[in-house]
Amino acid sequence: MSTIDALGATSANSAGSTSAFSALTSKEFVEIMFTELTNQDPFEPNDSQAMLDQLSSLRSIESDIQLGERLDKVSQRTEFAAASQMIGKLVSGISETSSQVVDVVFSVSQTDEGPVLNLMNGQRVRMDNLIEVTNPELGEVDDDTE
Repeated sequence: MSTIDALGATSANSAGSTSAFSALTSKEFVEIMFTELTNQDPFEPNDSQAMLDQLSSLRSIESDIQLGERLDKVSQRTEFAAASQMIGKLVSGISETSSQVVDVVFSVSQTDEGPVLNLMNGQRVRMDNLIEVTNPELGEVDDDTE
């Protein structure tokens, strides 16, 4: 979980996850290919071009997986940066206890579900549960147009 408090201090604690395929190194893949080549029937050899095509396909898949993981991280950081801009703002939203709350954002926390706004009254509101954001420094809008 990462947290940004009103003073801008940041703390992070994250857990990484890897799939079995993404954990396969190039060296391990070459060892598997070498083992396959040494164990093939010499009277019916495997098609070298087919193996190269497989290698290319596997590398493309690995690259796509890595790109997807990087995009996820960029998206999470962008959402967290946007949430940190809410510090000091007056927000209205649905809290984690499913009640509507209105209060000033004190800090922001990163959870598995995304950024959560921590309010001065101790309530927490997920970014996707926000209803309204206002800047208390601007004061209230005067609706009296007489």
